Amino acid sequence: MDMDDIINHAKVLDDVLVLQPQPGDASPEVSWGDTFIYYAPDGVIPATQPFATIVTKDYPDEPRSGLDQPGTFRLNIAAPKAQFARVIGSSPRDAMKAHHDAHVRDTWFPHPVYGGAGWLSVVNPDTQLPEALSLLDAAHKAARDRHQRRTADDDADQPSPLVARSGTRPPSL
Repeated sequence: MDMDDIINHAKVLDDVLVLQPQPGDASPEVSWGDTFIYYAPDGVIPATQPFATIVTKDYPDEPRSGLDQPGTFRLNIAAPKAQFARVIGSSPRDAMKAHHDAHVRDTWFPHPVYGGAGWLSVVNPDTQLPEALSLLDAAHKAARDRHQRRTADDDADQPSPLVARSGTRPPSL
């Protein structure tokens, strides 16, 4: 299995935007070759974080995962708390207190930097691919639910057209 299997799975989820920066697209060079998976019903990069990423290199500000080897990648997923606890065996906060080897292949660990926020990581998932796809689905659902709550909150902040025009509420029926 390779990262394209994960990307192809993400592409069939509803309202997903898959961003794959490359030379010439005005993205930072450090992001070239990586993949960012967003919930974006309007097809525009949202102001929120992606719900999953696939990185193909170790980033300068993160502990090394050995991603400099050809064909090596790390899948990172913003997991709902219950799934994080099920996979790691503790809460995100508690998981960051323990040592986790970010070099081990096909084994889940808290993201080296964002694990405390509920991000899970796995380097080159193989036997963990079914779990990875299940977690990707759960993260997508959580991102969709957050978007819908924000959208509903934005709509609730808008006065009804009748209230805005007349200053009074319409009569009850």
